[in-house]
Formats: sequence, structure tokens, C-alpha cells
Amino acid sequence: MITVQNLCKSFDQVNILEKINAKFERGKTNLIIGQSGSGKTVLLKCLLGLHIPNSGKIFFNDVSLTDLKSKERRLLRQEMGIVFQGSALFDSMNVEENIIFPLKMFTSKTDDEMLERVNEVIKRVNLVDSNQKMPSELSGGMQKRVAIARAIVMNPKFLFCDEPNSGLDPKTAIIIDNLIQEITKEYGITTVINTHDMNSVMEIGENIIFLKDGLKEWEGTKEEIFNSKNTNFDEFVYSSEILKKAKEFMKK
Repeated sequence: MITVQNLCKSFDQVNILEKINAKFERGKTNLIIGQSGSGKTVLLKCLLGLHIPNSGKIFFNDVSLTDLKSKERRLLRQEMGIVFQGSALFDSMNVEENIIFPLKMFTSKTDDEMLERVNEVIKRVNLVDSNQKMPSELSGGMQKRVAIARAIVMNPKFLFCDEPNSGLDPKTAIIIDNLIQEITKEYGITTVINTHDMNSVMEIGENIIFLKDGLKEWEGTKEEIFNSKNTNFDEFVYSSEILKKAKEFMKK
């Protein structure tokens, strides 16, 4: 679990996040949503330790990220997996080399042990027989699967996904959403997903936090969305015509 307490972050005296309180639960897909400029990316970077909050606390289980020394932070980061927007694969490396990279960087496993683990995660993301393929030979959905495999190859306790469906068609996006949710439950990972895709929200939103101008305006599950009484949240949600029609149908 990740717990955020009274988190504040500003840049050049401009408040980006103000007194954010949140819990991201283990074994669930936790979504941070909001419009561009809402503060969701800054919050994600604070959770990753890339931004230092001006005040407040972030706890990974019982460990306070904000109180850790640099060496301790590096050890904690080894328990984090990250799926970057756009996959961020190394173009000059094949699938196997991309996935094995963290193992070579941070473990003392033998070559055989590393390859065994790589093949395990390749199989888990349904990319068997793709070891030697280059990123340029893969579709956008396959590249995202490689990124997920690389993110989980070290058996992380925490998984962070930044706009994992960016650039994908709706059908492929749903497949990637479901894969992330399945892996989250299978491995008991605390997964945090930064997204503005309402299809993802309605597909896998087990715990949703909505940010507006740096404030947490709403929190709930996908089942609770249609019962929201928050005007700003409703405006964001029902900018989607499909969801607007769904709400009108439910009122009948």
C-alpha cells in the first residue's frame, strides 16, 4: 500500500498540489485521473521520488519515502516497476535485451537465471517467440507488452503506469488495461495508473482519485461514478458522449 498524507508541491511559488490525502491499495488498480494541468503527473513523480514535496508524507507500506536517505531511496526504487508513456523501449535492443536490462543493472543473477526470468515474463504478457524481435518490428500494443514485461521482471511490489494506453486503438487499449489488472492481482502489486482515458476508468477503475487544479476533488470506484455529486468531476466524466448517454439511460 502507498499512503499520501497532506502532500503539497509547488514550483516557483505556484501551488501544483495542495494537501493531497490518498491511499493506493495493494492488489488493486489505483487510477489518478484529471485534465491536463490538474497535477496528476506531478503527483505520480512525487510517488516515484522524482519530485521532492514541499510538505507532507508518502509511505510505502510503513516506510516514509520523504524521510529516506539517497541510498535507501535507491533500494526502494528497485521495488518499483514503471511503464512509461510511449513504452520507452531501447530501439537498439531486441525484446529480450530490453527486458533483461534491469536484471543486469540491479541483480547478481547468472545469465541462465536472468534468461529464465525473462522468458517467464515474456510468456506472461503473451509474447512467446518474440525474444529476438526489435521494437521497430512490433505493433504499438506489442511494444506496450514488452514495457510491462520489463516493469515486472524484478518482481516489484509497486507498479506505476503513465498513460499506458497512449497511442493505442480502443480494442488494444482494453487488452492492455486488462493485462495490467490481471498482473496486479496475480502478483499482489500496488499499481498506480496515471490516465485521462475514461474507457480505462470504466474498465479497471477499482480505486479512482480525481484531481482538479491540484486538489483531490473526488475519490471512489467505477461503480460509484454515476452517483457522484461533484460538479467538476461530472464535467470531466461526461465530456464523453458515451458516458453521458449511459447516465441518462440509468436515470430512466
